[in-house]
Amino acid sequence: MGDEKKSKSKIKNDIIFIAALLAAVCLIGIIYIATRAPGDTVIVKVDGKIFGEYPLDTDRTVEIRNGDRVNLLIIEGGEAYMAEASCPDGICVAHRPISRDGESIACKPNTVVVIVRATGEDSPDIIA
Repeated sequence: MGDEKKSKSKIKNDIIFIAALLAAVCLIGIIYIATRAPGDTVIVKVDGKIFGEYPLDTDRTVEIRNGDRVNLLIIEGGEAYMAEASCPDGICVAHRPISRDGESIACKPNTVVVIVRATGEDSPDIIA
């Protein structure tokens, strides 16, 4: 009977430890996401090569062609999102708009990657 009590107590302690660990990881993730700098440039890459760079503060529509594959990128209101894509899965179109440094949208079938970067003077200096 005593061993059963110790076993239940150990399981309870393990559950508490795992819950605390998960809470800490979630908190760190939230802090990381919330403190990322806003971006000012959208970089579009096709097949790993730069297709174009566009300021995030200027509304525009960018047609990205790669052979017969087409993506339509919309930049408006300081955000960028994929409005259309000729790929079969459409995951990139379902992605939420991006606006912070390091965020990206990828269309793997069309080999298109859209990345937001903070390139201005207000961007954090990580080398200092």
